[in-house]
Amino acid sequence: MSPMVVYIPGTTALVLDSPHSGVSYPDDFRHCCDFAMLRMAEDTHVEKLYDFAPSLGAAWIEALFPRSYLDANRNVSEIDVTLLDDEWPDAVETEAATLAKVKLGKGLIWRCTDDGAPLYDRKLTVAEVRQRIDSCWKPYHQAVESAIEAAHARHGYSIHVNCHSMPAVASEFATGYPGMVHADFVIGDRDGTTADPRLSQRLCDFLRSLGYDVAYNHPYKGVELVRRYGDPARNRHGIQVEVNRRLYMNERTLEPTAGFGQLRTDLRAMATMLLETDPRSLA
Repeated sequence: MSPMVVYIPGTTALVLDSPHSGVSYPDDFRHCCDFAMLRMAEDTHVEKLYDFAPSLGAAWIEALFPRSYLDANRNVSEIDVTLLDDEWPDAVETEAATLAKVKLGKGLIWRCTDDGAPLYDRKLTVAEVRQRIDSCWKPYHQAVESAIEAAHARHGYSIHVNCHSMPAVASEFATGYPGMVHADFVIGDRDGTTADPRLSQRLCDFLRSLGYDVAYNHPYKGVELVRRYGDPARNRHGIQVEVNRRLYMNERTLEPTAGFGQLRTDLRAMATMLLETDPRSLA
């Protein structure tokens, strides 16, 4: 396993992963933007919110590399060719909805921050992009795939929760909805294609029962990690869970707030509910 990826195998049908909470910034990043601004790209403290996962028997995968260096929740075809000093020799994404994120500067390798500040004052080489894929993207996806395969082999089904956080208000270059005030949670299953919608709705209802405001598939439907490994027809369910950062941290200082402990408790209860749910028996 790559030193940039944490993988703790599980014993249950539940798999959790955090692709965007990494804070180990490689020396070869060589970004030009302000570091404090760059850190706003992180799903800060998400790995701490879910640190109970191994104790529940859930598999846990965590990226140590930062999302702005390489986004493990993008396909390797989501290349922003304007960043490169030479022609990219492999396939490049052509699907319109996916290209929209690349044009915002949020492809596999980020071009700019959520506020539009350029990350680089240079062109990247094809070789260094490939090195990032080999050292970060590939081992991360291998870990997620292995965990899901093992969970499914043990229990006949798997539930994969892709763990994220989101700002209280969408920035200009973050999504297609700048200025949107986000709900407490956004649950995404790519419109029911990566998980049984009954399972997703059970999750939404559970969070609402705890007093949270929950949105479903808007503005976040889920991206590559649930798309690639979610297959409800084969009892492989993938759900993206976005948590509003205002619930647990100061978005300016990145410090946890008094709400952190309660949110962590509620996320543990959410995971326990999923552990007790067999999607094959949902009515």
